[in-house]
Amino acid sequence: MRYLFYTVVPLLILLAALSLACVVSYFIVLGIGDAISFRQLINRSAQLFLVLSIFPAMAYLKISKAELGFAQRPVFLKQLLQGFGLGFITLIPVFIVLYVLKINVLDETQVWTIGLLAKNMTINLLIALLISLIEEPLFRGIMLASLNKKLPVMAAILISSIYYAGLHFFSSNTDIPVQDITLFSGFKLLGEAFAHLMNPAILSAFFALLMVGIFLGVLRTQVKASLGLCIGCHTCWVWQIKMSKKLFDTDYSSPYHSLVSNYDGVVGPLVAGWLMLAIAVYFVYQQFNKA
Repeated sequence: MRYLFYTVVPLLILLAALSLACVVSYFIVLGIGDAISFRQLINRSAQLFLVLSIFPAMAYLKISKAELGFAQRPVFLKQLLQGFGLGFITLIPVFIVLYVLKINVLDETQVWTIGLLAKNMTINLLIALLISLIEEPLFRGIMLASLNKKLPVMAAILISSIYYAGLHFFSSNTDIPVQDITLFSGFKLLGEAFAHLMNPAILSAFFALLMVGIFLGVLRTQVKASLGLCIGCHTCWVWQIKMSKKLFDTDYSSPYHSLVSNYDGVVGPLVAGWLMLAIAVYFVYQQFNKA
């Protein structure tokens, strides 16, 4: 029962942020019209409210900046680079396998110059860093730290990882015309987003992202004040995936296409299995050193 209670608390906070986002987005739309998609406005508003919720949660739970995972600035910056290197090392083998098995096929319609490639690499790196700076303090920061105050570390990692994976599929594709938007339209989109979580087609990608969350959770809890490592690793993963989508097409007619999902052409059983192996090897290594 105690586990169930603490498992539900993040959901209640998420629902509060989403509900507030629905109401606020409605009034914003009244002012700006269709300049921004209503559903995108809800997504961005909810992300903002979730990030802002970190500060009252830290105060209420008496979680310090160090407990959240932030090291001193020089160490944090060093961790970003180390994490980026770890992200490159851990994901590049996946891309090699996808290329060898011809699941990833070079997009020959693209004409690349050094300048264009450098521009795309820089833009996607900045986007990847922004995503990581939002997601890591939320999931490997405040959520993991608060759950770990009440639950065993592995339970905290698993629960935070379930939320992390699930939120990637919490979405609606419905675009409501501005003239049809009411105060309750956002809640209709929320209902569709919850229904999407029940779609069995997402299971392959969900499990892979669950393993991503567990990998980062283990990294966060095994190294003191290591949120910088998680941000760097996450940034490199997202950056590599974005660049892969720019350079390659996914051949879903390949006999090995089941190794990836439709989510992004990378995340899928191959990623899940590879990260499971990496985690297992790490813990075996830890036990061997203790012996």
